[in-house]
Amino acid sequence: MIEARHIEALNSLLGEKGLLTEAADVTAYETGARYDRGKAAFVARPASTKEVSAVVAYCVRNDIALVPQSGNTGLVSGSTPDDSGRQGVLSLERQTSTYELDRVNRTVKVGAGLRLSDLNGKLQESGLFFPIDLGADPLVGGMIATNTGGSRFLRYGDVRRNTLGLTVVLADETGTVLDLSSSLRKNNTGVDWKQFFIGTSGAFGVITECVLNLEPAPRQTATALLVPTSGEQVPTLLFAMEEALGRYLSAFEGMSGNAVRAALDHVPSLRNPFQGGIVPEYVILAEISRSNLPREGEQPLDGVLEEVLACLWEREDAALADALVGPPHEIWALRHALSEGVKHMGRLIAFDLSFRRGDIMRFLAHMRAEMPKHFPGITICDFGHIGDGGVHFNLVVDKNDPRLVDTGFEMALREWVFAVAVEEFGGSFSAEHAIGRKNQAFYNKYTPAEIRRLASGLKAITSPGALGAVTF
Repeated sequence: MIEARHIEALNSLLGEKGLLTEAADVTAYETGARYDRGKAAFVARPASTKEVSAVVAYCVRNDIALVPQSGNTGLVSGSTPDDSGRQGVLSLERQTSTYELDRVNRTVKVGAGLRLSDLNGKLQESGLFFPIDLGADPLVGGMIATNTGGSRFLRYGDVRRNTLGLTVVLADETGTVLDLSSSLRKNNTGVDWKQFFIGTSGAFGVITECVLNLEPAPRQTATALLVPTSGEQVPTLLFAMEEALGRYLSAFEGMSGNAVRAALDHVPSLRNPFQGGIVPEYVILAEISRSNLPREGEQPLDGVLEEVLACLWEREDAALADALVGPPHEIWALRHALSEGVKHMGRLIAFDLSFRRGDIMRFLAHMRAEMPKHFPGITICDFGHIGDGGVHFNLVVDKNDPRLVDTGFEMALREWVFAVAVEEFGGSFSAEHAIGRKNQAFYNKYTPAEIRRLASGLKAITSPGALGAVTF
């Protein structure tokens, strides 16, 4: 708890709608998307950059810790308070008033509280979209703070690549506002300051507005489910698709049979597209797209995809065992249902890893062989962005497994998985979920001391106050 005078002061800064303190009102802000739960001293909901600055400045002057929170869809305890009851949540959900579209420049300036689906809904008439495709529906500010990637990273890149400018409030005694909201794509005039705030989980400053790059929305798409002849042949299949399709290839998503079966078992709206209902052990979702309307005489994308797949069947390396070209909405529905399906199987312990593209399938094969020796009874339900090297390595433990009452079990499992991923395969322990309390120990372990020293120095310069759930 914090003193009543601080609650009164914050209430005077924000008004009745801007500050929540009652237990029933703050519960949703204390509860994360996956199991984590903390206790908030209050929830501040400023509606403008000016209000964010005032709240942050007051809290810094009075040594009150703040955890910035966007859509609270993160999976690493990066947006919820700890259980001390002394951290306040700084919610960005009311930062929605700014919306300035520049159709010619292909940019939009928006408030950090705008939801991804709402942003693309507003952009629909312009023929443009913000090209980050996620299973969740986060707020834009959180996407920037965590540098999300998504299923179409292969074609469009991550949030960092698509962010041109920011407005940021620093956690210092005056709540300094940095206007970094340039809409320029080329500006080689010194340090690119916005990069310090992208992917640093809100610890270096609170993002209140952003200028985003937009892309022409796809007007034509074609999708297929590909069954490789073996896991070892997945890189061959990827390279062949890139070679044949070039810029057309917009997604290459890997889905394990366990994950697909979980989705089909637990999401009734899905249709099983596989022959005889038998799910292969590994499936690739491939998507190709064009941003132009169909032209007279132009080969339809379904035909392009079928032609390429026919050529792959005839190759001597025999990477493709089977393929099903189908409606994009049905095929993507299966991909987006994987998380929902997996979490119904039992207690989910999830990892967000990345590797060199050629190492993903080797890592997965290694873990299928080694997991039963180290942690028997755990089901691997992996899926991910094979085209960019990312994999959601999900482990499911039966809800009645006695190991779940052992507080050291999950940490031991995490330590082993990260050791294999980072030390044996040269991967990253956080591909696109950024750093939260769940990953703090591994940031400390695997980040070189020199880099940690630089990061803590930058944090001290930009936001010396207690800001964020992460210690850099």
